[in-house]
Amino acid sequence: MQYGRFEDLPVWNDAADFAVLIYKFTAAEQFHRHYGLRDQFERAALSVSNNIAEGFERGSTNELLAFLYIARGSAGEVRSMLKVLLRWEDFNDLKSQISNLITDSEKISRQLYGWIESLKNSNIAGQRHLDDKARNRYATKHDKQDFIEELDRITKTEAEKQNPTKKP
Repeated sequence: MQYGRFEDLPVWNDAADFAVLIYKFTAAEQFHRHYGLRDQFERAALSVSNNIAEGFERGSTNELLAFLYIARGSAGEVRSMLKVLLRWEDFNDLKSQISNLITDSEKISRQLYGWIESLKNSNIAGQRHLDDKARNRYATKHDKQDFIEELDRITKTEAEKQNPTKKP
């Protein structure tokens, strides 16, 4: 699926929702005594969606990849802080909420990893570099690939017709 705006990306929406959850979480009384921790949590959580958006708007695959790696790093940073809180007695009454937030951050990291891997295997340099010539090359390559797959399917079907295997 092709997205024209970062706001349409499922991973951006999950990351934005995650940031809101972190802001609600850091409103807890325990964070009033740990301003630096609260600030770091909020900045790292907001960094996930912001880096997805910035990378998407850059217009090149290489820049998008760089920002997606940063976004994934920020999701890992939040997860690390959450894991530390699980060990901290002051936050014992928030363990259930912390566990849910860890699950959310892992989901976002997996989404980002999948997107990163698909981009790394892509031959498109990005929107900025996608002129008519590049679009035609990309379409031709995919048409060729589809044709080869269909030819393989037909060949396999014909081979099965000629040499039917008997089932016991």
